Amino acid sequence: MFQILLLFFVISSVDAQNTVCFDIEENPYPNDSALSCFSKYVNVLDCFSIYAESSVQDEKVLHAAAVAAELLDNDEDGIVDNPEIFHILQSQDALMPIFTSEWSSCLDSFEQNYSGDGVSAILFRNEMDPSQPGHWGADASVEEIIHTINHVAHVELYPEIFGIQPNSSIMSDAMDLARGGQFLSVPNQYPESAWYHYDDWTCDYECMAIEYLYWCIVSYMGILDDIQTCNGIANEWEPCSPELFEQTDTVMHQVVSNLENNLPQFAPDGNYCSNNIIGDLNEDGIVNILDVISVINMIFDTNLINDNADINQDGIVNILDVIGIVNIILGNEINQI
Repeated sequence: MFQILLLFFVISSVDAQNTVCFDIEENPYPNDSALSCFSKYVNVLDCFSIYAESSVQDEKVLHAAAVAAELLDNDEDGIVDNPEIFHILQSQDALMPIFTSEWSSCLDSFEQNYSGDGVSAILFRNEMDPSQPGHWGADASVEEIIHTINHVAHVELYPEIFGIQPNSSIMSDAMDLARGGQFLSVPNQYPESAWYHYDDWTCDYECMAIEYLYWCIVSYMGILDDIQTCNGIANEWEPCSPELFEQTDTVMHQVVSNLENNLPQFAPDGNYCSNNIIGDLNEDGIVNILDVISVINMIFDTNLINDNADINQDGIVNILDVIGIVNIILGNEINQI
């Protein structure tokens, strides 16, 4: 009987292990005053970085990387779904720092020394659970990574849709409706008509807008669609199921579901292992001189071009993509092109 229980435990443990095809590397910037306290690093699709303290379990570091990859590459073909999103995240050095706790000296160092525009949220080790991706009260990875991608990319690229200032966008107007009025700070009591009633007094209007966009995205994805979660978040957000969201917040449902707005459509499950090898144009499982020849042929004969040949995702296949494949062969970063 003991052997059977042990076997069941082992099988359950194996089944529970997520599949993530990323490698944890050493911190590439050990001398950077803001980043020097991190020892673990993952490069996610060459446009988003995960930095973690040494005490953060590898499983959780890889979980954050998988969630980021799934949100950016929703069809999981190995390429960020939208080139504009890719380029702005890359140019801003977007990243997610993971700290041991809120009392971490690394957090203090990071806050004192970081001066970039690529961080909009942070994660703590104890608020991550790879077995429950995005589940309310268990795993904050989806929320914090969505916040970062939205704030660094969508707000900047599409201000008429996602602007977070009052009266600045479709989303800001929709949020005013969802809150039952335009409140620049948290009101003493929200109107009965409100379905979004966040009451954190430290969160200003812009913060409220970023939180609102998160609720809209995950409601559409169905991440919140269970009784326990719906009851747990009702004091802040009411339309917790995809059906309620579509019926209640019609404007933002149209925004989120419109593929032209480049928001992820499917919920992350914590597994990411694309079959597509960047640079493997002839699909033989390896990037080598044959792929260099393939992209050169495409430059001279546009009928041969496929999307995978646009290595740097600038919308055209040219000599920069040849250099990109050579860099891959040599083991260099793609963003060094």
